[in-house]
Parts: sequence; structure tokens; C-alpha cells
Amino acid sequence: MDHVLTARTLFGTTMAFHIIFATLGVGIPLMILLAELLYQKTKDNDYALMANRWTKALAILLGVAIPSGTIAGVQLSLLWPGFMEVVGKVMALPFQIEIYAFFVEALFLSIYVYAADRISPTMRIISLTLVAIGAAASAILITNVHAFEGTPTGFRIENGQIVDVNPWEAFFNPSFAVTATHVVLSAYMTGAFTIASIAAYHMLKNRHHERIQLFHKKALMLGLTVGGVFSLLTAINGHESAQLLHEYQPEKLAAAEGLFETQSHAPLVIGGFTDRETQTVKWGIEIPWLLSFLAGNRFDTVVVGLNDFPEEWWPPLFVHTLFNAMVGIGMFLLLLSIVGFVWHRIRKQHIFPNWFMWTVVTAGPLALLGIEFGWIFACTGRQPWVIYRMMTTAEAVTQSTNLGTLFLLFTSIYVFLLIAVVLVLRSYFRRHPIEQHLSTHM
Repeated sequence: MDHVLTARTLFGTTMAFHIIFATLGVGIPLMILLAELLYQKTKDNDYALMANRWTKALAILLGVAIPSGTIAGVQLSLLWPGFMEVVGKVMALPFQIEIYAFFVEALFLSIYVYAADRISPTMRIISLTLVAIGAAASAILITNVHAFEGTPTGFRIENGQIVDVNPWEAFFNPSFAVTATHVVLSAYMTGAFTIASIAAYHMLKNRHHERIQLFHKKALMLGLTVGGVFSLLTAINGHESAQLLHEYQPEKLAAAEGLFETQSHAPLVIGGFTDRETQTVKWGIEIPWLLSFLAGNRFDTVVVGLNDFPEEWWPPLFVHTLFNAMVGIGMFLLLLSIVGFVWHRIRKQHIFPNWFMWTVVTAGPLALLGIEFGWIFACTGRQPWVIYRMMTTAEAVTQSTNLGTLFLLFTSIYVFLLIAVVLVLRSYFRRHPIEQHLSTHM
């Protein structure tokens, strides 16, 4: 395997593993906070029990998120020394501030876990609010490094030297706001649908236990409601992301839509596979003029095609499939939440059909898969650049060898950690079944 590809595969595998726990580590705190707020408002002990159990699960997930994030940080330095030289001089700020964001999250999560029964309702809410803020801030700060890679500002490279460094300009780069918003909204969506999936599964498993059904139905409706809201907001933010690509990374937008020729009234292509030889998207469904509208809010917006760039600048053309998979999952989840809302709130049907419940069971895994597709699309769509139009990935990679051995070693570690976290979660909740807690909270 090519040396650069091996390095990218190793780091990509690390991020694919870490992003599962990092995303849930941002999304679940919001669900815990909402459950706590509902408890304080309604005095329904079921919501207090939800917050308590979800907090225990979050603590277990963070036990894997922290070491996997540390591994990712170490690999940045080991695999991409050229990139980290720039980061060290220009973009060290987010890494430094992120330590404080994580400290806030860990501190107040500990307070809630160990002292929730001994602090006032106001302090419970404040603690969880700070946990949610710390988790979101941590994700935003780390993701901002990725935003900087796509829209680098705050420095110049002159004769191989980094000059005119402005850390705050680099921090608030042009894609900072859109990228930060997207990572938080999609994490909240994923956390909500993960909760809904688990609730739906337990409702199916305990069909004849009315009390357990009622408890999980409350969790299900909370998950579907929050997931639906953030699915819609993520879609709106996706429109802003398309406009950002149109302005700053036009070849990435062209690759995402399989557009080879520059044109106005450009169509949006859904599905299909990009064919380099024929320069078409085979078996895709074209919606006339829509890409131009998404790019510039006008149907006559001129969208630049791939043929306007050197072919060595083209991202891998399979990013079109990744982009479609990400968007398709998001739209499916939004539709799922709308169906649930209409069935329960408008039609006043209190029992969901089995086909709907089994579909909800898939929602959490699908949301996580959408996160994975989105992350791969974001990074692969920037290729061949590690810092857009300034430094290629090949220029940033380490010259060390034996990366294949490291790939096998770290992959084994991730498989072990994934199995371990599943076993720990199963063990904890089997030893603390919901029936036991419901009987003590009645």
C-alpha cells in the first residue's frame, strides 16, 4: 500500500473509532439535561431515572472516548509532522483551550454522578448545563482544526517559512461558524436517535410489561422529538455548508455532485456513481437547477466544475456516494421523526406499529453511520490537500516506515476496546435492571 495511503488509513481508522464515542459524548449530555429539566418541571420520577441511567452510560463511554482521543492526538504528531509544524505555530490555541473545556465537562459530570441526591435542583441543572457546554465546546475546538484545514487563514508560507501569524484570525477562519454548528447539531441529533433506538428496542422486548413500556415510551418520544428538531436544523446548516464549499472549496462541491463542466442552472444529482471516463453520474436522479440554488440562492448561480481544475487537484470521485449517503440518512431520520410525531400527537395513536418500532431501532446506528460518512467525506473531499492550497498530504506525512504494523496493532486495540465497552454496558445494566429502579421510584 502507498505510504501516504497507509498513514491516512491508520489515522482514519483511529478517528472512525473515536468519533463514535466523541459524538455520543456531545449528544447524550443534552438528553440528560432535558430529562432533568422535565423531572424538575413535572416531578415525574421516570425522567429523573432516565437522567441517572444515561449519566452512568455516558461515564462508561467517556472512559473510551478519552484514551482514543489521546491516541488521535499522538498520531497527529507521529503521522503528520509537517502539518503539526503549522498547527504548532498557528493553530495551537484550540488544543490549549480544549483542555479547559474537557476539565469543565469532567468536573461537573462528577458532581452530578456522585452528588445529585445531595445538591439542590438548581445546582443539578447548572451542573448538567456545564457538562453539555463543556462537551460541545470540546468538540467545537477540536473540529475547528479541521475547519482551518479547509479555509486556512492567519498566516502565510514564504520561502518555506511560516510568517505573518495571527492566531485569532486562524481560529475564526471562514468556515469556523458553519463547521462548529454542524458538528454540534449532528451530535445532538445522533444522541437523541441513539436514545430513541434503545427505547424502541426495550419496548419491543417488553411488550407485555406495561410499566416498562410506559417508561421507555417517554424516552422514545423525547428522543424522536429532539432528534427531529436537530435533523431539521442539521439540514438547514447543510445548505450553509454547500454555500461555503461553493465559495472556498469549489472542486470539493463539484466532486460531491459529480459536476465536471462549469455551468449555471446546475442540477443536483441524487444517487448514482460518478464515472470518470464518461464524466457523468450513472444511474443518478437529476433535479434541474437545484445545485445552483443551493450554492448561491439563485437558479442562475454559476457552479464551477471539476474540469476547471488540474486533475491532480480532484478529490476522489467516490465522495459523491459518501455525500449522498450522509444526506440520505439525515433525510430518512427527519422523516422518521415526523411520522412518529404525526402518529402520536396528531392521530392520537398511543401504540406504535411494529414496523415503525423496528425502524426506530435502526435510527441510532444509522445516525452514527451518517456521522462516519460525513467525516470521511469532509476529509477525503479535501484531498490532495492537508491544508487547502498550501500543503499537500504527501508533504505533511511522516517518513517513518512500518506503518502497516502500527495499523494492525491499533486496530486490534480498537476492537478490544469496542468489545470491552459493550460488555461493561451490558454488565452494568443487567446488574441494575430497570424493573428494580421503577419499583423503588413508584
